[in-house]
Amino acid sequence: MTAPDLARLTGLRSGKGSFYPELRVTAQRLHRTVTALDTISRALVRTTEGPENLVRAVAEAARAHLDAEWVLLALADGALPEASVRHLIVDSDGVVYAFEGLSEARDPGPHLPDAVLNRLNDILRGQLAQFRSPVIESRHAHVPIELDGDVIGAFAAWTPTRRTLDETDAVVMRILAGQTAVALQNSALFTKSLALLAQSEARNAELLATQRELGAAQRHQVLDSERHRIARELHDSVAQTVLSAGMQIQVCRSEIDGLTGREDLGERLDLAKDLTRSASEQLRSAIYALNQPGDDAHRSSLAEMLAQLATVHMPEDLRVSLRVVGPRVELPGEVEHALLRIAGEALFNTAMHGNATRAQLRLTYSDLGVSLAIADDGTGDPAKMRLILQLAEATDVDGRHRGLANMRARAGEHGGTFEVHRARIGGVRVVARIPYPQPDPEESRHP
Repeated sequence: MTAPDLARLTGLRSGKGSFYPELRVTAQRLHRTVTALDTISRALVRTTEGPENLVRAVAEAARAHLDAEWVLLALADGALPEASVRHLIVDSDGVVYAFEGLSEARDPGPHLPDAVLNRLNDILRGQLAQFRSPVIESRHAHVPIELDGDVIGAFAAWTPTRRTLDETDAVVMRILAGQTAVALQNSALFTKSLALLAQSEARNAELLATQRELGAAQRHQVLDSERHRIARELHDSVAQTVLSAGMQIQVCRSEIDGLTGREDLGERLDLAKDLTRSASEQLRSAIYALNQPGDDAHRSSLAEMLAQLATVHMPEDLRVSLRVVGPRVELPGEVEHALLRIAGEALFNTAMHGNATRAQLRLTYSDLGVSLAIADDGTGDPAKMRLILQLAEATDVDGRHRGLANMRARAGEHGGTFEVHRARIGGVRVVARIPYPQPDPEESRHP
């Protein structure tokens, strides 16, 4: 504020006692000016509340200070494009009117005074040549809104007959108009910065999610490469060695068929042949499981993998059927892998020890979890298998029966259960139940 402006605000020229009447008028002006400046400051600090609240606060400050009947604040078309509120009109009761772009504002309708409406049209069209300087009349004030030396709008007010405008009011209006342009620009930029911040946070969240996905994909790729390498090693070395051993046993068995007194040797060779067949089946199951992709994007569904296991990797004399109940639910890869290994182990037991001709797989998706049941029509004894399971878990007295304990352990690793029952078709029925995993609270907070 310049020195002449201060003199006009206070009207004070001397402090002598002879000027007491002038001092009294000056005190009144000063009080009114301080009140006006306080009102202006409270209006302009609302920059962070958005352009709409700022413009309304500025117009209300002018109305209250001038006791105005009408206050108009408007920006020329194309000026300050970041500002979303282009104009508003306030009447003597503080009611806000606007033609567009201002929430909670009334439609002015036809009752606006011609002077107010004409001034609004002049400002919007940029016809401000005659108003480039402030105009202060007894009941009307017009102050241009300038930014960087350009007139971008105007601030006008009309007062009733009881309120006469003076130089103090002119200075207040100029202060209010000058600060309004800067505050409007700052408010618009602040609103834009908030939008950009929200966009950057969304982009950052997307980048973090992509980074996690890329990390997971890289880990899956490394694991899959290692799984395929192990599968190749098993197939090319161990599996071939076991098959060769089985062929040699078969040759030896055929050569001693004609010998007498060597029945015990034949029994041992038969046992060795069964053991090599068992090892071969286990290797085939392991190689199949290892060759399954570890990532969710490319692997087959659990039902498809079970069907392939049942039709391709089982002995020809065992007929295996699969039934899926309930709509499919996406499961983590480790859960599907556990169920696949349980199915492979159970079918292997059925083929090697159960003397079964039929096996039935039932995959059920319920509301709480997934269950996999394998039933056969063989000669297995569920009670004996439960006893073997207890002994294997307790002491591991017989390594050949670790399969049951492994199946229960695989289910238990995912919070599930494993049970052995009598099957309706006559043999053994094993059931693995695994609940659906619960979402991680940390993941839900950080998408």
